[in-house]
Amino acid sequence: MDQNVPTKGAQHIEQLLQQLPPDSERYRVLISAKRFKSSWADLGESLTKVANTGQFHDWGYTSFEDYCAREIRIRRQTADKLLLAFRFLEREEPGVLERKEERPLPDFRSVDLLRQAREEHTFSPDDYNNLRRTVLEEDRSHPTAAKQFRGMLQEYQPERRGERHCQGALSAARRLSNALAELEAVPPDLERAVQELVGYLEDRLENEKVG
Repeated sequence: MDQNVPTKGAQHIEQLLQQLPPDSERYRVLISAKRFKSSWADLGESLTKVANTGQFHDWGYTSFEDYCAREIRIRRQTADKLLLAFRFLEREEPGVLERKEERPLPDFRSVDLLRQAREEHTFSPDDYNNLRRTVLEEDRSHPTAAKQFRGMLQEYQPERRGERHCQGALSAARRLSNALAELEAVPPDLERAVQELVGYLEDRLENEKVG
């Protein structure tokens, strides 16, 4: 996992630190990388500045990706998640960043899932708030947040909407059919129509599942 800086990477960072002035920006970013596991937000904030200013060019790197891979020893994909997660908290949940000295921050991967739920998907406010509670308030593990997020994705997949709506209509039709059976003097044509509706919805739901 990239969340833990590999041992060789840690040794590499330590060697660079010994060669740099402690008051330099490059030194500060490396210190953040060294503390990645316990405080990813510091690294996210530092990398945001490096990416925005292009300082990696001054340090001999041709690209931000090259800098992350060779100096910080993390993949660009991980760096991107760090940047996005930090910017999301900075913009949407500044109070979470303010508490970092007193309470560990949630996993940056979980924060990125929360960002995706807010920015990239059309989840309902209730679903988003449930995920937010899992990630930011209950401090649940990343696997727990990821499982919840996957469930939300499956629920909102367009190809399954028809199945969900059909299931709801079928449940309502069955309740109506059962209620009519308890009533006296219901016209036979009406009972048959409801039974035909139940049969139609059952067939349609089966086709939705196969499709």
